[in-house]
Amino acid sequence: QMGLGHEQGFGAPCLKCKDKCEGFELHFWRKICRNCKCGQEEHDVLTSNDEDRKVGKLFEDTKYTSLIAKLKNDGIPMYKRNVMILTNPVQAKKNISINTVTYEWAPPVQNQTLARQYMQMLPKEKQPVAGSEGAQYRKKQLAKQLPAHDQDPSKCHELSPNEVKQMEQFVKKYKNEALGVGDVKFPGEVETRATDKNNVNSGDRGTSAAVGAMEDKSPDKKASQYSCYRCKLNMKEGDPAVYAERAGYDKMWHPTCFVCCTCSELLVDMIYFWKNGNLYCGRHYCDSEKPRCAGCDEASFNTCLTSPETFKNSSFYCTCREGVYVSVKYNFVSEQICQGCHNAIDPEVQRVTYNNFNWHATQECFLCSCCSKCLIGQKFMPVEGMVFCSVECKKKMTS
Repeated sequence: QMGLGHEQGFGAPCLKCKDKCEGFELHFWRKICRNCKCGQEEHDVLTSNDEDRKVGKLFEDTKYTSLIAKLKNDGIPMYKRNVMILTNPVQAKKNISINTVTYEWAPPVQNQTLARQYMQMLPKEKQPVAGSEGAQYRKKQLAKQLPAHDQDPSKCHELSPNEVKQMEQFVKKYKNEALGVGDVKFPGEVETRATDKNNVNSGDRGTSAAVGAMEDKSPDKKASQYSCYRCKLNMKEGDPAVYAERAGYDKMWHPTCFVCCTCSELLVDMIYFWKNGNLYCGRHYCDSEKPRCAGCDEASFNTCLTSPETFKNSSFYCTCREGVYVSVKYNFVSEQICQGCHNAIDPEVQRVTYNNFNWHATQECFLCSCCSKCLIGQKFMPVEGMVFCSVECKKKMTS
């Protein structure tokens, strides 16, 4: 089979469809498998390095540069995720064996006991233990919540120079105003730090910025002075809490409550976007700001389609759907015509595009304009709407 530049993960088995899928084959413009229609995140594709690069790029030029490292050979920022390895001695009949548990990600805190407590508060099926269901869950959420095409123009479908500029400005804006990483601490620890800071800054003035009810320190009130921002239930002082700096340290969450307000999934690696008093994952933050194409899954930076009244409650397709826009105010069709057979190209089939010219990606259509040699997978020389396999063929047709 021919991948046509879609080789990443090619042939990987689908974890959802099992034997019903012949193997992963990325659709030409949709972010799904052509065989089973599931996303790449549903397939057993080895993407750890790609995901670390993606998150590294997300943290580049932010206050979270301590979480990335740039490779010496290419200077690409890589995510330095915190991997936690726990060893427990297991008593056997004669010998003592060591049971090792590796978490593919853990909160980046120095106190390993705190990190371990945080992990134990998560549902077992969502704990990212290497080789487990939880590790697959984390991998899936990295792909879903933080799409590479939401931050990197090079991962998008044929953006114009103006759209690239707008996307870069959008990414810079959300890095400065919304992006954050959760902080795991004990509630009492944050309260003490907040109190000390306010005492230094304010002298004898009150400490209203400190977390929790500072006025009443009686034993009866001690256990109930902390509450989760999401579920409103009490939090114990000895249990880990998650804080979001952009929300302010007067708010805290249970580890299981630190979720996206739209999809209600755990925020992967505690990476959040804060907007109007709500936590979002990357995907749904972008959805709240820009229309997303129902075909290629990319956010639109087309200026005529980015106002909320234009796309709210409507299906929207960008130019990946061969020029078809469906929205409340705009409804026009501009079909792409094959230069080979001069028929319209169905949006569901693969095509070859060069500048503004298109061909069916078939042996019958993508041919040398002189000798009719098939050019699929071959180098070619374009001249306006014609393509040639060699200099000789080009000279014959253009001389």
